[in-house]
Amino acid sequence: MDTYDADGITLERIEEHVWAIPQEGEMNAPARVLASEALLDEIADDMTLEQLKNSTHLPGVTKHAICMPDGHQGYGFPVGGVAGIDAENGCISPGAVGFDINCGVRMMKTNLTYGGVEGHEEELVESLFANIPSGLGGGGVVETNVDTVEGILERGMDWALKEGYAVEDDLAHCEDEGRRPDADPGVVSQKAKDRGKNQIGSLGSGNHFLEVQRVTDVFRADVADAYGLAEDQIVVLIHCGSRGLGHQVCTEYTREVEQAHSGLLDRLPDKELAAAPAGSQLAEEYYGAMCAAINYAWVNRQLIMHRTRQVFERVFDRSWEDMEMDLLYDVAHNIAKKEVHDVGGEDGEEERELYVHRKGATRAFPAGREEVPSAYRDVGQPVIIPGSMGAGSYVLRGGEASLETTFGSTAHGAGRTMSRTQAKNEFWGEDVQDDLQEQKVYVKAQSGATVAEEAPGVYKDVDEVVRVSEELGIGDTVARTFPVCNIKG
Repeated sequence: MDTYDADGITLERIEEHVWAIPQEGEMNAPARVLASEALLDEIADDMTLEQLKNSTHLPGVTKHAICMPDGHQGYGFPVGGVAGIDAENGCISPGAVGFDINCGVRMMKTNLTYGGVEGHEEELVESLFANIPSGLGGGGVVETNVDTVEGILERGMDWALKEGYAVEDDLAHCEDEGRRPDADPGVVSQKAKDRGKNQIGSLGSGNHFLEVQRVTDVFRADVADAYGLAEDQIVVLIHCGSRGLGHQVCTEYTREVEQAHSGLLDRLPDKELAAAPAGSQLAEEYYGAMCAAINYAWVNRQLIMHRTRQVFERVFDRSWEDMEMDLLYDVAHNIAKKEVHDVGGEDGEEERELYVHRKGATRAFPAGREEVPSAYRDVGQPVIIPGSMGAGSYVLRGGEASLETTFGSTAHGAGRTMSRTQAKNEFWGEDVQDDLQEQKVYVKAQSGATVAEEAPGVYKDVDEVVRVSEELGIGDTVARTFPVCNIKG
C-alpha cells in the first residue's frame, strides 16, 4: 500500500511505518504518522489526522508535525502529537501541551520478587487504596497553604527533598532533576494555587493509576542491568499529573491567548490551537506558568511514591531502604520544552532552539545527550510506556533515530480506541475486575464506572505500539512488565 485515504486526507507511505501528509495550502510543514497499517486504521477512526494536519498551521512548525503510534483525538492537538516550533519566530500553544501539564509516569524499583508478594496482593491493594488519595476533587498526602504551593511551583523536587519527602537519589533519577528553572509562580493565578493546595500527592481520576507490576521479560540484558531491572522483580508504576492546578493554568492561558492574539487565532483552522507568538508577553508568562505546573506534578508523583514506600514498609515489615525502593526514572508526557535540535537547513545541517511540544508523547533521548541523567548517559534515557490493566507495560531506552525522526520522542502508552462514554456502554466495571482477578490482577477503584472506562478493551495493542517504536529506532525495548495490583480514582 503506497497511499492511505481517510476522510479526505491522503497519506503517502515514505517507508515502513512512516506515512506523510504532504504540505499544501496554509500548512507550514508536512506531517507524519508513525504507525503500522493496523494502528493507522485505528488512528484514522477519529479526528486525529485532521488535528495533526491542523497543527501544521501553527507559525514556526519545523521539519514536520508528528503523530506517534499511540495517537488519538485530543483537544485541538492530537494526543500522541509532537511538534518542534521555532522558539524565536514561532509560537507556543497551551492546547498543544494539554490540560494536565506534566501528566507523566515514574517507575520505582524494589528488590522484591513476585514470589515474595504472592499472597499479599489483596492486603497491598487495599492498603494502597486507603493511603493514597484518588478520585475527583481535593485530598492529598499534604494539605497545606498557598505559600507552600508557591515553594513547590518554584523549586519542584528540591522542595520535596528539603521537606523530607525525597532523597538525593530521587532527584538524580528524575527528568531535569525534577525542577524546571524557568518556573514563575508569580504568573500562576490565585485560583490555580487554591485548587492545587489540597491535591498535593493525589492520583486524581480518569486514566491515572498506581500499579504494582512484575518484570516478565528482559530484552536487552546490558541496558536492563544499567537500569537495575531483572526478571521476576517487583516494580511500581505511578501515572498522574498536575491535577486541578495544571488544568486551571491551561484553561486561563488558553482564554487569554485567544483574546490577546485573535489575529493569529483567525488564521488557524481550530481555535483550540490558540497560540502566543514567541517573544510575546503571554508566551513568556505561559511558559513560566507551565514550568511551575511541571514542578508541581513532579512533587505530586514524589509524594505518592513517598506514601507508597510507607505502605510497603507496613505490609512487608521492612524499611523501604532495605527493599531498595529506588526511583528508576520519571518522564513527562504533556510538556513544551526549549531544546536545541538539528532541523536540516539548506546545507543539510542547522541547529535551532525549539519549543518542542509533546502532548501524550515521551522524550526519548539516546545515549550521549547531555540532558540524560549521568547514571544513564552511556546507555540512553529510560522510556516508560504503560499499557492497559490487562496487557502490561514496557521499559524502553531512547533510540538512536529519535533525534532525527521525532525530535527525540516516542509513544507514551497504548492510546485509546474508545471514548469513556462508549467504554461505559460496552463494559461493566465489576465484570472487568472479575476477569482481571482471574489473571491474578487485583484492581481497586472509586467506582465500577472508572474500571469500565479503563477496561483493557478500550486501548490499542501496546505490543504493536512498542514494536513500531523499536523498528523505527526511536525507542529500544528493554523490559516488559505485567500488573499485580492496580488502584485508580
